Amino acid sequence: MYVKYLVCSRCGSKYYLEDKPIMCIRKDLGRLDIVYDYDSINRDFKLEKLSERLFNMWRYFELLPVPRLEYIVSLSEGGTPLIKADRLSREIGLRNLYLKDETRNPTGSFKDRSMSVSVSMAKYFGFKRAVIASSGNAAASLAAYCAKAGIEVYAFIPHFAGYGKIAQLLYYGARVFKVLWSEAEDPTVKLMIDVYEKYGLYPSPSFGVFNPYQIEGPKTISMEIIEQLGFKTPDQVFVPVGAGSLLTGVFNGFRDFIKINLIENYPRLVAVQPEGNYPLVRAWMERQNPLNIKPWDKPPETIATGLEDTYPWDGDAALKSLYETNGYGIVVSDNEIIRAMKLLATREGIFAEPSGAASLAGLIKAVEEKLVDRDELIVVLITGHGLKDPDIVKTTAGDAPLITPDLDSFKSKLFEHYGVLLE
Repeated sequence: MYVKYLVCSRCGSKYYLEDKPIMCIRKDLGRLDIVYDYDSINRDFKLEKLSERLFNMWRYFELLPVPRLEYIVSLSEGGTPLIKADRLSREIGLRNLYLKDETRNPTGSFKDRSMSVSVSMAKYFGFKRAVIASSGNAAASLAAYCAKAGIEVYAFIPHFAGYGKIAQLLYYGARVFKVLWSEAEDPTVKLMIDVYEKYGLYPSPSFGVFNPYQIEGPKTISMEIIEQLGFKTPDQVFVPVGAGSLLTGVFNGFRDFIKINLIENYPRLVAVQPEGNYPLVRAWMERQNPLNIKPWDKPPETIATGLEDTYPWDGDAALKSLYETNGYGIVVSDNEIIRAMKLLATREGIFAEPSGAASLAGLIKAVEEKLVDRDELIVVLITGHGLKDPDIVKTTAGDAPLITPDLDSFKSKLFEHYGVLLE
């Protein structure tokens, strides 16, 4: 085991794995950050060993909190491709653009990394039931991994969550509840906490305040990027942000590789949020105290439903990561997100949901604002598959024309609908 202890990010209280810690007992909304024994990791984690391991996230076992291999619950998550985006690079005027395609994960989003770790820890601790508050992707992922582990799932999702995500949950056997959201505060989180406190279910949302283990999964994204680039650090990494856990995990991955002397420096991290809900980027703009970030004061309004956290639960660590890497924040409109979705699909063959494509929208805006040099090595995280949100995709993509089975009808509609003439 390579975990030394866990420490509350607010009050500094220490906890040990044998006590099955999940939240700080002081209820101060501090995240229990995991402190690793880097001396032992340096001794046991050898680069030459990597070539003997499968290319998935568990190749970095020593840098994850699960004590022993037999507790791992895996669906072969991670090991996603880092794609050199040549056509897209030319489109937006860059020379070294890479896309980390997290749509290839088992349930279609990066959340599989989080939930593989979380459910593995639930198995280690002996939990039989889990509860989650989620916009959909994290809940679907948790349900899949709990199905593998034989753990019951109770899921609270916003009433406007896409049916693609709901259908996944139901097929995995989760008990799903759509919760009416009419105020600024997220009601799904309140219900999750109430159920955890009343019935003792294992809480597994995709933010660290209520589960310190899942946030460790996304750091393997950074580790894979470094390995796929031949242990070269990118100049900038663009990350879509909701609760801030992904950005935190990405930072932690680079931190861990610095700690064990595999790289020397951090990339600049860039947080991308939609203009209908950007509390973390606003905090960066206003140089807010990471421990006192102002929540968004109204219900979120964006097609990127996975980024609708009105309070960035892991915002303290996420904001610190921007400060420490000389990073910055970008706000994008829904139209900019839709454009990014279409560019990903038509230039690189990647079908992303709005939340998953927001990072590319942020890069395009950063290029327009001259925040990116054309020769820099840029990595953009594409975090979720387009089929996760079919309702949004349908309204933004339109429909195909109906024709009769003859060439005249084909030619007429080809020009009318697509503006193309075949000679």
